[in-house]
Amino acid sequence: MAVPSVRLRRRLLLLGMMALPAASRANGEASTEYQIKAAFVCKFGNYVEWPAEALGRSGEPFRIGVLGDEAVLEVLRRTAAAASVAGRPVEMLPLSRADLPDGLHAIYITRSVTAQAASALAAARGRPILTITELDQGRTAGMINFVIVDDKVRFDIQLPAAAQSGLKISARLLGVARRIEGRN
Repeated sequence: MAVPSVRLRRRLLLLGMMALPAASRANGEASTEYQIKAAFVCKFGNYVEWPAEALGRSGEPFRIGVLGDEAVLEVLRRTAAAASVAGRPVEMLPLSRADLPDGLHAIYITRSVTAQAASALAAARGRPILTITELDQGRTAGMINFVIVDDKVRFDIQLPAAAQSGLKISARLLGVARRIEGRN
């Protein structure tokens, strides 16, 4: 039996993560939901084409700013410890407000800070920063926005926002998105 290629194994892993059921927030088991989201957040960068200067020097970490509570940040840090983006280690940085420091490659905005989301997204607009959110429909969301559908973690993608920031999202990631806005 042939061994699947690295590309196929990655795609199967991504699809497998989507099949995992999200924990019921009503039962207070949100940690499973955030473990699944953390795996996605740490992998998304591998499915985005960045402007050459955006990632910095070779060997520098891929930095993700997190605007959310400490418990979510801790889950993200544990997942990031074993992750890499473009061969770079992943580093999670806590953000206490919507001001985004230089050197960020992505931001993740959780639903617990919905009130700060619009200003954080505005601060990232036009910069090569992948924006990932988990905001309710009807709110301005990031380039990638998590949604729960049939107790599964899924995501929608906003291509115009990514293009405005000079980012190109891979067709492989688009292929597993629930909804894509701005696709020609």
